[in-house]
Amino acid sequence: MTPVRPHLPVLYQQVIRYLQPHSGGRYVDGTVGAGGHARGILEASAPDGLLLGLDVDPQALELAQAYLAPFGKRVILREASYTALEEEIRALGWEGVDGILLDLGLSSMQLDRPERGFSFREDAPLDMRFSPRSPQTAADLVNTLPEADLADIIYRYGEERRSRQVARAIVAARPIHTTRQLAEVVARVIGSGRPGIHPATRTFQALRIAVNRELENVESVLPQAIAALLPGGRLAVISFHSLEDRIVKHYFRRESRDCICPPRQPVCTCGHTAQVRVLTRKPVMASAEEREQNPRARSARLRVVEKLPARLA
Repeated sequence: MTPVRPHLPVLYQQVIRYLQPHSGGRYVDGTVGAGGHARGILEASAPDGLLLGLDVDPQALELAQAYLAPFGKRVILREASYTALEEEIRALGWEGVDGILLDLGLSSMQLDRPERGFSFREDAPLDMRFSPRSPQTAADLVNTLPEADLADIIYRYGEERRSRQVARAIVAARPIHTTRQLAEVVARVIGSGRPGIHPATRTFQALRIAVNRELENVESVLPQAIAALLPGGRLAVISFHSLEDRIVKHYFRRESRDCICPPRQPVCTCGHTAQVRVLTRKPVMASAEEREQNPRARSARLRVVEKLPARLA
């Protein structure tokens, strides 16, 4: 049976254009998902480019295995977090790689499966884990955290201005075990909100980020990814909310500068040298046509850097 082609991934053409896959190259898709971007990289690097695909979601890897089967030994899939990127590259004996892609956040496949607990459109267990091996679910946070800690998560990760009222309502409604229960509690506090945006959106985002340690993971992987690139290699990162994008933007800016001393310091003492060149002065956004076809693309931002050659001391 021919595997069903997944939905065309977000910013597909732009990713391939910036990564510039070529024959003989070695690439990493740190969030391989169902394999959409990975397939494009493999096609562009034919006949002998190699790709390492990582994902913590075994359901996604099962789909990727089938979808990428035609590429045979050119693709290696591992159930692993992108935070283990350096370790996984070393395990293959690769000296470095020519390109790395990180497509952050929630996939359409995960959102479309109610049992995963990411969506408030269906009634399902309040899970929200990217990996079933992760010990902590959203229900654990919702039902055990002190009110102040819960409010802090909702404010910091969801940028919800009414986080204290939401946290107070959640604590009062405990125990909460399903997505619908939580969505209804939040909706009673927030009200109808903006047209087309569910009032629980920010709270769900905050809990998902906390459960999966998304921001900490992004901060962990960026130095690894740049270290793993060969000179001229490229790192492409797609983010979907301002918190992730801010981390990526600031890190890329920092690593593209020779001096990172405070601006008012007259003499450089940091000894820092630029490691990368920023290729996207502003984030690359989806076209109007893509946003129309794929709602997930509306908030997608692509940033890309290129590894600079090492400098002689």
